[in-house]
This record gives sequence, structure tokens and C-alpha cells, in this order.
Amino acid sequence: MQLTGMRYYLACGAALVLVITGLAGEAGAQQRRAPVSDSELHLSYAPVVKRAAPAVVNVYVRRKVQQRSSPFFDDPFFRQFFGREFGRPRERIENSLGSGVIVSADGVVVTNYHVIKGRGKADIKIALADKREFPASVILKDERTDLAILKLHAPGVIFPYLNFEDSDGLQVGDIVLAIGNPFGVGQTVTSGIVSALARTRVGVSDYQFFIQTDAAINPGNSGGALVNMAGKLVGVNTAIYSRTGGSLGIGFAIPSNMVRQVVQSALRGDRVRRPWFGARLQSIDAAIAESLGLDRPAGALVKQVRKVGPAARAGLRVGDVIVQVNGKPVADPQAFGYRFSTKPIGGSVPLMVIRGGRSFIVSVPLQEAPEDPPRNETDLSGHNPLAGARIANLSPALAEEMSLDEYAFGVVILGVRKDSPANWFGGRRFGGLRRGDIIVELADQPIQSVKQLVAVLRRHYQLWRITVRRNGRNIELTLRG
Repeated sequence: MQLTGMRYYLACGAALVLVITGLAGEAGAQQRRAPVSDSELHLSYAPVVKRAAPAVVNVYVRRKVQQRSSPFFDDPFFRQFFGREFGRPRERIENSLGSGVIVSADGVVVTNYHVIKGRGKADIKIALADKREFPASVILKDERTDLAILKLHAPGVIFPYLNFEDSDGLQVGDIVLAIGNPFGVGQTVTSGIVSALARTRVGVSDYQFFIQTDAAINPGNSGGALVNMAGKLVGVNTAIYSRTGGSLGIGFAIPSNMVRQVVQSALRGDRVRRPWFGARLQSIDAAIAESLGLDRPAGALVKQVRKVGPAARAGLRVGDVIVQVNGKPVADPQAFGYRFSTKPIGGSVPLMVIRGGRSFIVSVPLQEAPEDPPRNETDLSGHNPLAGARIANLSPALAEEMSLDEYAFGVVILGVRKDSPANWFGGRRFGGLRRGDIIVELADQPIQSVKQLVAVLRRHYQLWRITVRRNGRNIELTLRG
């Protein structure tokens, strides 16, 4: 992912980072201090590594994929000229290596989504530090957080595992160790510190809120863990910031509070359920801060409030500035999104808000996004440019599920059949309809529902004028009927 000459790399592999926060451990409040004697400089991390390393695993993914040998496979002329075997898909084996952390004695494993993603059925094998190997299956995938939960197939086996810790207890300067398998060379230990918290512009998942460390993390490290001296999980490594793909001392981990939410959903046999806010937020720069009378450009500015939703019920208004969630500071909308989304459904959460120079607390109910209107999933057919697409009404719930703007209107594309007009929609330049595209306008009519779209498609036009919203941008196309 290019950004000002640098790239974010998803460091597929095993990495385990351990936070050294003093010897008090579980005995009470931990003391942070620098070494004060030569003897303290000779202290070793070996006992911590010995305790934590057994819970670090390698994740091997193997799948068969179909690969077309020719881009002209669908062209009738070439198939007639060269025969039916022309361009027939060929099968190849695709392998990937990542890492994971065991979080329960019965073999529940956390890894990154990008480690196991891919088309087709995959064979997943987990290798423990003691050389034992077990097959595993995916019980939950959450692309929005770049996390996946696996289950080892080993009835009766008791595995070493890590417990969760509150990741909000981390502080910049905590010493960390990284244990993993960089470049596939075998288990390796590196040291560093927590160099920053609440990084929100990393760009590797929808929820931008990461722990940053300078402990060396390289390709082969994704899915590893951050743990403290008590052996509890505080984060999962997911990416590095690099020019070449190697470590430059900037790595990122998903906080354990987010990881725990995904694991709990998997153990319930449920999808990930997140609270809905019902308002649009924007960042605050120096000019906005000055106009609002703020002493610094920090917080999340309420830009829009839905008429019916949790934010409206709490009394929030356009122009309010949210500076805290449950007592934790909020620097920008991404930090708010993380703080709010990691709260469990049910009850409420207090927000500190600044309005007109005065700060006060509001209580926002924690509820799921509504599926209003109902999805009404429909497969389109007939002689029209959208035939072969599966569509649904866009609701706040579906927008949240598909990482779309909840204020967008129209009908969303859920999927497209390969051999269909929808797949060829717009030619090579547009690339066909895709999951997440929103049909905003059709035949000069704003589209609000599946029912309305189907009614318009029943008419026959020589030319179809269609507006599609993709990645936040409206694209207008004119196609022949």
C-alpha cells in the first residue's frame, strides 16, 4: 500500500511481542523505571520467552486455485479456431505461511485474516513450537479488523495458551520482545519498546487504531502477539511500515480489546456484533479548532446525526465535539470508532462532549445497526446490463457489514455471476460490477429500493443511463440495451 514513498506490508507469519512492565507482575500496581545498576542491566528475558513461546504457532495454508491460461478464454472466435481446450483453466497449488496465537486450552487460535484469505477451500495446518502439527478450520473471519479465528482438530488435547489483558493499560516506552518466524528462518526473538499508541492512519483494516512498536517485525510475523509479564495478550501483530518489505523499526499490532471481541463472537458461534452510533464524524484541524474555541485540534466533530439512532437519542447535535469515550481520550474519528466499536451490545457508554465551550457527559445506548429497510436480496435476470447481479436494499446494518457509508442511499451489489452482463458491465475500463457497488440512479430515476430498481429494469431502453457509486465516487455510464 503506497504512501509518500513508503509501503505498509502485511507481515504474514508468527510474531510474539512481550511487554516488560516491571517485576510486580500480577501482585498489584506495576512500577516502571530505568535500570539503576550494572546488575540490573544483566537481567534476562529468557524466563518470559520460555513462558510465552509455546503458545506461538505457525499457520500453513494450502489451497487449489483455477488459473486461466489465456485472457481470450471467453471469446467464441478463439475457442472455435483453437478448439474447446483453448484457455481451459489450469489448476495450481497456492501456499501461504502466517502465524497465530492459541487463546484457549481446547485449541482456539487467533491469526490475521490476510493470512488465510483466498478463493476456494483451504487446507490449514497449525505447527506448534514443540513440533506437533494439527489440522484446523476457520470458525470466523472478520476482514474489517483483519482477524480470523481458527479451531484445532485435536479432541482431548490440552494446549498452552495466552489470556487476554486490557490493551488500554499499555504505555509508550514499555519494553517489548518479538518472538516469531521472520522469513521462515525459525523462531526468533527481537527486542524493542512500544513506540506509539492509537495509530490511526495505517490503512490495513477498517478500524484504524494500532499499537506501534520498534521490535523488529518482518515478513513471516503476521498473527503474532503482544503479551505482558503475566503472559497475557495485549495485541496481535499485523503490518510493518517499510520501503523494501523488511523491518525499519515501525510495526503495528491490533489491540487485544478488539481481538477479544472477535474471539468472543467466534466462541458464541455468532458474527461480530458491533454497536451502531448513528452519526457521521470528521477530524478537527487547527482552523476548525480555532472556530470552535478549542485549545487544540483534537476530538471528533459531529458532522451529521441521523434522525433516529443512538446519537440522536443521546441528544448529540451537529457541531458537538466528542473528546472522550468511557473516560478514554479521543484524538480523531478513527480513535472514536475503535473505542466505541469495542463496547459490548447492551447498556450504554458515557461520552464527554464539548458544545459552545462547555463540556458535559451524554450516555449513548449500545445497540446494533437496524436492518431498515429489509434487505430483500434479489437476483437480477433478463435482457439488461445488470442481469447476473445479486442486489439488496442498503440499510445501516448492511452498510456496517460491508464497510459502506451508512448515509449512502440506493441498492447495493452483493455479488456478480461471472458469465453475465453485470460482470461485463462498463467494459474493461469500468471492470464490471463489484460487490459493494451502489446503484444510485437508473434511466434518470433515483433508485431507493430493490423493488423500484426491478420495476425500472422491466422497461426496455435502447440506452441505459446508470450512475454507480464506487469507493465514495459517483460514476456515470451510458450503455446500450
